[in-house]
Amino acid sequence: MPGVVRIGLLQTKWDGNAEAAIAKHERMIDEAASKGCQIVCLHELFSSPFFTLEQDAKWYDLAEPVPGPLITRMQKKAREQNMVLIVPIYEKDVTGIYYNTAVVIDADGAILGKYRKSHIPHDDTGWEKFYFKPGDLGYPVFQTKYAKIGICICYDRYFPEGWRTLGLNGAEIVFNPSQTIVECARFWEVMQPAHALANGYFVATVNRVGVESGWRFAGRSYVCNPRAEIYIGASGEKEELVVADCALAMIKEARHLRTYYRDRRPETYGKLIE
Repeated sequence: MPGVVRIGLLQTKWDGNAEAAIAKHERMIDEAASKGCQIVCLHELFSSPFFTLEQDAKWYDLAEPVPGPLITRMQKKAREQNMVLIVPIYEKDVTGIYYNTAVVIDADGAILGKYRKSHIPHDDTGWEKFYFKPGDLGYPVFQTKYAKIGICICYDRYFPEGWRTLGLNGAEIVFNPSQTIVECARFWEVMQPAHALANGYFVATVNRVGVESGWRFAGRSYVCNPRAEIYIGASGEKEELVVADCALAMIKEARHLRTYYRDRRPETYGKLIE
């Protein structure tokens, strides 16, 4: 249908080694292609365990450059399926400088760019500041073959400024690859729809499932529209492919009905940047 973009979210669990994880996601990408998906997003750090639960420099060895072996492999898959892929990766910039990154690969296999997670938590659920430097690329919007997309990664959901910036930059669909535990499930349910409503775009959020080091992941990947309606979602327990159609005309309708962009008062927001 004209103006409708079909997206897929790959909700999975850790398989015990990187090759098994990558191969499984390749198979699920093929399944998504068979169902007509044009853009597919994988969850945060999909090819590794939840290593941020401990502070150990051995995990630095998981990081790789962009492009590198993983991204090159996913570029081939994108070309094969004529599909846009959003591929989270533990990115090595130079030795000692690492980022939590999502790479955007267009349907022809070209790397359009990347987003580096801007907000890095450090609390009783993980040592992320030990592993990741805060992102330095801002909030880019990528013009893919099928739609204009933006990305926020996991903890970024708590900071509305990035989401608004993506809207101002023209995003039509914002993807939120995550690894969120059940203790945060309530936040997971309410925050992304709020961003969708406040900004008048689609939000697609994908999580992992399973138990690692005593922590249970919440799953419940879902897609919500600019009216903050969650209209397709997954369970909290099993691996699933979530498929959803995004009618982009709804963005214009939502922004005509709720004129949040018109009524903004940026001249009053100076405190935000002090």
